Amino acid sequence: MAGRQPGGAQHGVKSPLPEPTKKFAMTIKRLQKSPRMSQAVIHGGIVYLAGQVGTEGATITEQTRQALESIDRLLAGAGSDKSHLLQATIWLADMADFGAMNAVWEAWIDRENPPARSTGQTPMVSPGYKVEITVVAAVRS
Repeated sequence: MAGRQPGGAQHGVKSPLPEPTKKFAMTIKRLQKSPRMSQAVIHGGIVYLAGQVGTEGATITEQTRQALESIDRLLAGAGSDKSHLLQATIWLADMADFGAMNAVWEAWIDRENPPARSTGQTPMVSPGYKVEITVVAAVRS
């Protein structure tokens, strides 16, 4: 089209988009990584945790407690804690375990700073696992 500049700007008319003034370095930190996965990934002030489970074959109460202890350790290693949780996803092998899992969750969670949460049922990798919990949290500033 005649009279048009590259990028859509016309003669004498400035583009409505500002010129980039800052370049941001992309940093991604991976904790407890293996060739298959990382247990935690930190990027942009957010920490993403892999699904955490307890000991295969233990009760739902014990597996939930163990998964939450693992989450506490990983969050601490990433410079965060449960008061900075943004989102949690809880997978249960059997929704009949919801009440027992939820009792442990409610005793653990920071009631002043609860995350957005969803819970669903899905088959686990191994039938001895009853719960898997994933969380996303902000890194403390």
